Amino acid sequence: MIAYIEPYFLDNDADAASVTGQSFDGVSESLHIQGEILCGGAATDIAGKDFGGMNCVKPLAVVRPVGPEDIAGAVRAALRSDKLTVAARGNGHSINGQAMAEGGLVVDMRSTAENHFEVGFLPSGAFVDVSGGALWENVLKRCVSEYGLAPRSWTDYLGLTVGGTLSNAGVGGQAFRYGPQTSNVTELDVVTGNGDVVTCSEVENSELFFSVLGGLGQFGIITRARVLLQPAPDVVRWIRIVYTEFDEFTRDAEWLVSQKVESSFDYVEGFVFVNGDDPVNGWPTVPLHPDHDFDPTQLPQSSGSVLYCLELALHYRDSDSNSTVDKDRFELSRPP
Repeated sequence: MIAYIEPYFLDNDADAASVTGQSFDGVSESLHIQGEILCGGAATDIAGKDFGGMNCVKPLAVVRPVGPEDIAGAVRAALRSDKLTVAARGNGHSINGQAMAEGGLVVDMRSTAENHFEVGFLPSGAFVDVSGGALWENVLKRCVSEYGLAPRSWTDYLGLTVGGTLSNAGVGGQAFRYGPQTSNVTELDVVTGNGDVVTCSEVENSELFFSVLGGLGQFGIITRARVLLQPAPDVVRWIRIVYTEFDEFTRDAEWLVSQKVESSFDYVEGFVFVNGDDPVNGWPTVPLHPDHDFDPTQLPQSSGSVLYCLELALHYRDSDSNSTVDKDRFELSRPP
């Protein structure tokens, strides 16, 4: 979310980059922030860049909040003026500078990562309350190791914050069955543009709830999310199928995601890669099973400059026998 904070400690013609640490001590006291405010150095250098690499703007300072009240205090101060921008930043994987604030304040949400972690159970199923600044990879590790559970829907790369992906959608290989991550959340704590900390759900403050999910951070900052869980698999059978023809690739993908749950895969995703040895976009980025006897050099000469891959997974529990893992669902054949 973009908000604004009055830079009352600066002269109107002062250079924001020249503000000293002493000035920021005053800001911290005025905003009643219990966390840190960092000016200059590595913190602001990192906050001035993102994954997209297309923008590079340096903030005045980086705020590392202790909790939602620190964030809310900054937003409430923002209501008094329109001079400084404030941006919430997760793990910096925005692509167009959305998590940057030129000459403003960047709120590092990762400092709140450990504020929430509690697994609960309702008649409708299990859930976990986690901080908006927590990384999905850490949520997964704790849920699996401590409870044998896992969130139902994932992104491919898990080094992202909960609040960050929920502010976009969170799409991965399970979305065809469970929907994106935004469809697997039942409750949120949000810092609104008025500087209030509000709990919302489908039935409580529902307009805010549905606005924040996928709202690109423009309706509030997610500080806690209640995420649906399910039993984690004990064994996963991982399959990759390479295609030279786009129409065959899309036809198989559409057929797979249209099958009934009991006769379908648990994970279906497709991607495109370069037909070559490019280390970033080519065959090295498509690792195959060590026992796989596929040889890229044996592709038809008519193969184009790009190839297509379906990545599939089957999930099994301890009760499934090895013979089931080896044979189950491999007899599926797409109608012509």
